[in-house]
Amino acid sequence: MANTKSAIKRIRRISRQSVVNKTRKSRYKNALKKMNSLLILKKKKEALAFLPKLNSELMKVAKTGVIKKKNASRNISRVTRKINALK
Repeated sequence: MANTKSAIKRIRRISRQSVVNKTRKSRYKNALKKMNSLLILKKKKEALAFLPKLNSELMKVAKTGVIKKKNASRNISRVTRKINALK
C-alpha cells in the first residue's frame, strides 16, 4: 500500500492511464484482426481501402507508447506485402 501522498496520487493516475491504454490497445488489435480477416477472405479491394486506416491506427498507438514504433512499422510492412501478394 502507498504510504506517501505522491504515491497515492500516482496510483490514481496509473489506474486512469491503464484504462486509456487498454482501449487504445484493443482498438489497434481489432484493426489488425479486421485486416487479417480481409486477407484470409482474399478481398484485395477492401483491404487496400482499409490499409490507410490501419496505418493511422498503428501509428497513433505507437506515438502514445502502447507499442513501439518499429513494431507498428513491421506490422504495416507485413500487411502490405500480404495485400500485394493477393491476386
